[in-house]
Amino acid sequence: MKSYNPALKPFSRNLRSNMTDAEQLLWSKLRRKQILGLQFYRQKPLANYIVDFYCAAANLVIELDGSQHFEADHQVKDEERDRVLESMGIVVLRFDNRQVLTELDAVMSVVFNAVEKQIPPNPPFTKGGVIASSSTSVFDKEQDSAAVQAQATPQTISPFEKEEVFTAVQTQAALQIIPPFEKGEAAEAVQTQTALQTIPPFEKGGQGGFSKKGNSA
Repeated sequence: MKSYNPALKPFSRNLRSNMTDAEQLLWSKLRRKQILGLQFYRQKPLANYIVDFYCAAANLVIELDGSQHFEADHQVKDEERDRVLESMGIVVLRFDNRQVLTELDAVMSVVFNAVEKQIPPNPPFTKGGVIASSSTSVFDKEQDSAAVQAQATPQTISPFEKEEVFTAVQTQAALQIIPPFEKGEAAEAVQTQTALQTIPPFEKGGQGGFSKKGNSA
């Protein structure tokens, strides 16, 4: 926290209750953390001064000057004031009331850029509490990528394989509901069917089809 003169607090409260039109307009754009989520304060005591607007997180002060600040003696005081604040590590932006009232968008652009410059960016890969490892080799990265792709790729089965799987499931389900004495018969039938599938076609003919011996005389 920056040092300030506690005797200035009553004066700062009075100034907050009697803000100029330009101060009220600019405050409507600064309040409630509208600039990068940062808190601004109005009529804030700092050192031996009361600044118009102050952002502690960005070390930024915004001063609005009325017509009297263009007078020579006021300019000298403002320069001294700015030097003191800058010695505390604070950046000072100055606008005159007319700029705020007639060129508010341009003023806010300057304020935004100053705040952004004062706030250091977050280190890469640390948002959300996740820190990426920099020690992973290229080979490991390729393996990780392949594993992710394999996990994401749906397992495909050809139509023929699907039909075989479906038939096997049906057969298994049928065997589960056959009484014990019929299961043996069903198993023998499956074995017979399998044996027939392994007999060459010309030998099947010997059982009523073609015969490799030819027609008998």
